[in-house]
Amino acid sequence: MKNIYTLIIVITTLFSCTNSTSEISEPTIIGSVKNDDGNVKSLTVGDVSNEQIWLDYIKAHNEKDLDKIAEINAENWEGYTADGSVVKGSNNHIEILSNWFDSSSPRWEVRWMIANAGENEEGEIEQWLTTGNDYYDVDAEGNEIFQYNVHDVQFKEGKIVRINVYSREKEVESKEFSY
Repeated sequence: MKNIYTLIIVITTLFSCTNSTSEISEPTIIGSVKNDDGNVKSLTVGDVSNEQIWLDYIKAHNEKDLDKIAEINAENWEGYTADGSVVKGSNNHIEILSNWFDSSSPRWEVRWMIANAGENEEGEIEQWLTTGNDYYDVDAEGNEIFQYNVHDVQFKEGKIVRINVYSREKEVESKEFSY
């Protein structure tokens, strides 16, 4: 009899500690963004499966695998670089990379990634991955190039739709400082 009471107490405790599956949890808000329409929208945790797509994309760039890059790009791919250049269309992107890869050996190393999602002006949830990447290359004179890059990458249906690139040169200690 004592074992039955113990069993009843254990079962009751287990059932009282479980959450109901009918509860709907709100997305976790991790920040905010001001959209082009001027409205501030919440950013929530995004789809972390996009991290692997980004890792595959960077690997394809490091290996100069234009077919793989084109496979991951959406047809309407857009790229916005740190110097203000804009490239639209996957085919244009691949052509530019082909020319660049012929004369250079750029390499990236992914350091961190943050998956986030937010509502656009049309009310659709967009999936983004903000990534920190070290960029290496060698210039025409043989000097090593190093930059810190942040890529803000938009995904749709497993494809990369847009990349915004922000860049900072390697730090140099200086008594002067400017923004």
